[in-house]
Amino acid sequence: MRLRMVKDDTKFDFFSRWKRWVGISLMLIVLGFVSLGIQGLNFGIDFRGGTTIRTESAQPIDVATYRAKLQSLNLGDVSVNEVFDPSFGPDKNVAMIRIEAQKGQESLSIEDINRVEAVLQTIDPQMKFLSVESVGPKVSGELIQTAILAVVLAIGAVLIYIWLRFEWQFALGAVAALIHDVLLTIGVFSVIQMKFDLSTIAALLTIVGYSLNDTVVVFDRVRENLRKYKKKALIEVLNLSINETLSRTIMTSFTTLLALFALFALGGDVIRGFVFAMIWGIIVGTYSSIFIASTLLLYMGVKRDWSRADANAGNNYANSDP
Repeated sequence: MRLRMVKDDTKFDFFSRWKRWVGISLMLIVLGFVSLGIQGLNFGIDFRGGTTIRTESAQPIDVATYRAKLQSLNLGDVSVNEVFDPSFGPDKNVAMIRIEAQKGQESLSIEDINRVEAVLQTIDPQMKFLSVESVGPKVSGELIQTAILAVVLAIGAVLIYIWLRFEWQFALGAVAALIHDVLLTIGVFSVIQMKFDLSTIAALLTIVGYSLNDTVVVFDRVRENLRKYKKKALIEVLNLSINETLSRTIMTSFTTLLALFALFALGGDVIRGFVFAMIWGIIVGTYSSIFIASTLLLYMGVKRDWSRADANAGNNYANSDP
């Protein structure tokens, strides 16, 4: 007996209230921009600069213990990561500790570094401090620029890919959905002031890929049905195509979210921002594939007078129920 979250023959009308859904999206995007203007993003150490301390201990590293000891110093945002290397022996446990830049300073003072070393040596009196490095505002600013460029180039590559594979109307619809997803994700990070760092940028790029995959599946079925039902109105073809791919869309998103919710609950603080961005991105990416990309395609219209059939049209797995 197979699990079915969506019936095979659904006939939902996704465009009867398209103005409401687009309006909600625009309202959330405006809210995100307002929040960005008022309180900005809660940048992590990657973007704010700070000091990195590399330690080595004979004892196994307990990240929670390290973090608790360092938080007692009230030095602000602290990140602790264990460094894994196949060449390390059982008595060589290396940690990378990053502490945000203090107010009015680009790095920790000598006194603060001594305090950090003293509190960590309460865990292991024989702990070695291999290096102390500082990342200033200039480097952090370059990281922000590089992160923005990475997202923009990814969206640009998607525009070219969809344009070549489909028609320009499909490309604009897909890119509009991706921009929608990125803006909503950045907006929610600003509203709730969750830490925004390089792992969040990685999540944004992953969201772009996931949302694109979902949009391409829908568009592939739309193109196939446009050839198959030449007399149907475009709105009917779009509704039919989304309904035919709905089972695949819901099941893929549901199973992905199961894993992400487990990571969010059990993965700890280190990856919580990344996982939250992924959860939010999966939800808005699924939504945008239906209500943003397809709605824009409906608004612009699409070419329907192909002179020959496309042997590669359609997706064999679009209507499957995993």
